[in-house]
Amino acid sequence: MSPLSQESTKPSAASLPESLPPRTLRELLESRWSCREFLPREVPPAEIERVLDVARLTPSWCNTQPWHVDVLSGGAAEGLRDALRAAIADGPAQNPDIEFPAAYDGVYQERRRESGLQLYASLGIEKSDRAGSGRQMLRNFDFFGAPHVAIVTTEAALGPYGAVDCGLFISNFILAAHEIGIATVPQAALATQSPVIREYLGLKSERRVVVGISFGYPDGDAPVNAYRTSRQSVAEVATFHRDAVS
Repeated sequence: MSPLSQESTKPSAASLPESLPPRTLRELLESRWSCREFLPREVPPAEIERVLDVARLTPSWCNTQPWHVDVLSGGAAEGLRDALRAAIADGPAQNPDIEFPAAYDGVYQERRRESGLQLYASLGIEKSDRAGSGRQMLRNFDFFGAPHVAIVTTEAALGPYGAVDCGLFISNFILAAHEIGIATVPQAALATQSPVIREYLGLKSERRVVVGISFGYPDGDAPVNAYRTSRQSVAEVATFHRDAVS
């Protein structure tokens, strides 16, 4: 029996606002960032439901809506922290349900490297400081101090496209949260411990852990929350075709 089997509850039917304050999608995308240092103050349940009430509107293939979210707060979140810490005590072995990239080559490695260097520079961690970067990586399993974590899962039988649909849901979740001042960080690192998460939540073996999203209010004084990553131009992300291909 999972630690949460007797405690899990469904969200209350709270009266939620029909619309969010007006803000363009571009403004949300340009201003959102992945938060890596949170304040301990919890987000009110009604605000969490408000985020979910927006994210649930995400489109999906044949309207399958293949996502499910377990939202952990308080003792439930702390219990998962403890379970993850115990699992990685001898080193964080990777056991993701969804296969990780085989390699990062070319521009993908360059972008990954640029992002990593920005992260460590914001924390004062030198490129050669493997111990320092290792400690920062382990902060993933502490949810970067966030009081809440959302675990997104899908059915194994739905395959890659079920996970793709979940990606749309995750994007809408983090944008809806950002809209009302809630910071987030989607973490594939948590998915490396999928068996631990599945056991803790009492999920069936057919459920696949896609990602964890730590969320809460950002620590505005933390240097790690000040850096921003770059994005490609339209010319780099798109190829336009007009003439027929012979």
